[in-house]
Amino acid sequence: MAEKKTDRRTLKTQKALRDALAQLLAEKQLHKVTVQEIADLAEVNRVTFYKHYLDVYDLYEKLESDVLVELGLLILRLGELSEEDFYEGLLDYISDNRAVFAMIFSPNSTGEIRDKFAKLMEGLFRQMTTEEGVSEESDMIEYYGCYRAQGCLAVIARWVAGGLSLPKERVREILSELDGNTAAIM
Repeated sequence: MAEKKTDRRTLKTQKALRDALAQLLAEKQLHKVTVQEIADLAEVNRVTFYKHYLDVYDLYEKLESDVLVELGLLILRLGELSEEDFYEGLLDYISDNRAVFAMIFSPNSTGEIRDKFAKLMEGLFRQMTTEEGVSEESDMIEYYGCYRAQGCLAVIARWVAGGLSLPKERVREILSELDGNTAAIM
């Protein structure tokens, strides 16, 4: 049986709806967002919205799922690079998906997606720490991974809240320097 492909128009519409929801969630809480607001911002009609999603919550669940899968794959791929290249790739991804990250770090967010992002980062940093030769039995690894991930996310959150106005290169330098100072502890 031939695999069915989604056409470009469908993908474009779904991306527009996803970006519209992300933009609205940066401004207000999920339960206050309406289908009409999403459709208007995405420049589609309500019928088109309902062709793709059951309701706002269905779109949010798919958005969250897609973002977490993309981030997980990105982190796995970038985890094999040097720390500097890892941060560069991560910041490029954030810059390319600024509406989604404005939503993730918004004070209106439930925090669930940010917590899941943090868990992905913690896992990566724990893995990187064990690869650097620290014993896996060390109780420091769990705390160190958490500390590195939360510090990284705090810098990213500040950058996103500032509208990504600081150049990516400078943010990468800051992350690399802070991470390098933290690595010296281990």
